[in-house]
Amino acid sequence: MRKQKQEKRRMQHVLNGNEATSLTGQAATVWRQMAWKMQHFTNASVDRIWGRERNQQLQEMGASNPDANETLHQDDIAFAISVGCLGLTIVGRVVYPPLALLSALGLLYLLVPVVKDGIEKLVQERTFKSYLIDAIVLPGAILAGFIFASALGAVLFFASRVLLIRSEIRARRSVTNVFGQQTESVWVIVDGVEAEVPFGQVQRGDVVVIQAGQMIPVDGVIQDGMGLVDQRMLTGESQPNEKKPGDEVLAATILLSGRLCIEVQKTGKDTVAAKIGDILANTADFQVAIVSRGEAVADRVVPLTLLLSALAWPLLGVEAALAVMMSYVGYNMRITAPMSMLNFLDITSHNGILIKDARSLDMLKKIDTIVFDKTGTLTLDQPQLGCIHCFNGASEDEILTYAASAEARQSHPIARAIVQAAQSRNLPILPIEDGRYDLGLGIKVHLADREVRVGSSRFFTQEQIALPADLPRIESEAQSMGHSLVLVAFDDQLVGAVELKPAPRPEALKVINALRARKLELYIISGDQEEPTRSLADSLGIDHYFANTLPDHKAQLVEQLQAEGRTVCFVGDGINDAIALQQADVSISLRGASTVATDTAQVILMDGDFRQLTHLLDIVDDFDANMRVNLISSLVPGIICIGGVFFLHWGLVTAIMIYNVGLITGIGNAMRPLLRKNASHQPGLPSQALNLLKTELPPLSH
Repeated sequence: MRKQKQEKRRMQHVLNGNEATSLTGQAATVWRQMAWKMQHFTNASVDRIWGRERNQQLQEMGASNPDANETLHQDDIAFAISVGCLGLTIVGRVVYPPLALLSALGLLYLLVPVVKDGIEKLVQERTFKSYLIDAIVLPGAILAGFIFASALGAVLFFASRVLLIRSEIRARRSVTNVFGQQTESVWVIVDGVEAEVPFGQVQRGDVVVIQAGQMIPVDGVIQDGMGLVDQRMLTGESQPNEKKPGDEVLAATILLSGRLCIEVQKTGKDTVAAKIGDILANTADFQVAIVSRGEAVADRVVPLTLLLSALAWPLLGVEAALAVMMSYVGYNMRITAPMSMLNFLDITSHNGILIKDARSLDMLKKIDTIVFDKTGTLTLDQPQLGCIHCFNGASEDEILTYAASAEARQSHPIARAIVQAAQSRNLPILPIEDGRYDLGLGIKVHLADREVRVGSSRFFTQEQIALPADLPRIESEAQSMGHSLVLVAFDDQLVGAVELKPAPRPEALKVINALRARKLELYIISGDQEEPTRSLADSLGIDHYFANTLPDHKAQLVEQLQAEGRTVCFVGDGINDAIALQQADVSISLRGASTVATDTAQVILMDGDFRQLTHLLDIVDDFDANMRVNLISSLVPGIICIGGVFFLHWGLVTAIMIYNVGLITGIGNAMRPLLRKNASHQPGLPSQALNLLKTELPPLSH
């Protein structure tokens, strides 16, 4: 009830804002009540179509846009008033004619901002744009006495704006903002005792306790404990970081192992994660990207429309001139084009694809060349076993058994690779009595019968363990292949070296074959040696590759391909590839995070699934087909209407009705992908992308 009263007061404030309209007291009261009831009906009934309850839940999580909500509120009011005016006009024709005058005054009140905006655009840009039609056609129809036609046109006008703004808000909110989500409660140390408290009560200086597997909800400094923290969501680093007392930790990172007591420095919206979320919501300016394709079509025809309208005036009269202007060819693209784009951005986000620049939806259709960074893009973070070098009489299985036992409790990629290799050979994992892990070097553990060390050659030098004379050659050969060596020692004697090699993504070959079927040229660019790069290219069937490439040289190679007339998409991990990502026509990152706010990639496959690339291209194909239908639905009715005005002497109402068949068709087509998504969407599917829309869309017409 309180919200309804607040809405009523706001409505009364809007409607009472200009007493110069001189409406009679009783009639004005009736009008305001009708408008408020229509607004209440819209909020209570129509909003259900758009998932109002779900939007409120997402708004509570911080995934809202106050400016867009305010614009929607204003357009909701305008739409409600326009419907009220249309009702008054109909009643006035049948029962009491002065009500039509009341309707005309209400319509003029609504259209003042539209006229003002059209004039400002004309003065600022000094060229004929579609906003000029907004400023002329409906106010002109009212002044010419075509009140019913004006009311009908205003209803369609504001209904279209409401639909568009709702599409924008839904596109913003439908994406789960992982940075905005917070745990409901945390464990805090109070007087030496752990107590569970609501997260909202956590303050700076409190000490929270985080167990393995939990997301860290605050920015802070570790007071006690050690653990392995996955920071990929914020930094894009594939390797988790060992954290110890005195180290800083950030919200939205995950504690993989260990237990941490963290002194809180920042919570909620003050954390780095939340600020990144804010940056993501405000950095990319989508205004031009979203409306440009529709406006380009609409603006191109403005001079011709004005000329035909001027011609119709002396030949057929004022009504015909207005009807021609109302039949503006391509006008509907200003609504249907951005609506389609917003809905497809919504679809991509539900598929775990973050599109930071909406223009990529257009540009991806034009690409003919895809360039892949090798490491972390075509290969997995976790390597696989290459071979095992044995020393001092140890066997491969013995070396692998003890190495896997030592690494069994570690969660970094190298440890997982060794354990997985042992499991594939059905080797046992022996229990550890105690151990010590040196960050970045290696691990030393005690098993039942021996002491085992596993790590780098630097670790073994530090431990004063003698290395075989043949080891430098083995290391050199492994490095030339892009492989790494993990040394293993029993007690104080080196017994083996486990060679690990990059593992191609299991889905890579299928994806590459799908891209080749699209007749795309494929390249690999890598900073690795010639041999591993060539080997990967051959295994995937990619004909072109560049090895030993420095980061700045990657961008030069992309520029070289563009100079040859190619439209290039670069797929990289967004860290060392930043320059090349910026140079490419379209840039895609396979992870969601090298500090996502500043990552130069335009498109991010948030779930890290390489198959999303082909799915993205399928979505782009659907988007292109959808936009073609929008164009047809915008052009054909306008041409028919203008022909009908000149040759069949159609009036303004007939022109509005027939022309807006195209608008309804276009809106239906623009919403069709969303309906298909809702029909096929299943709960629980990942939805980690963030939709980046910064500025409000300008006032759009029907």
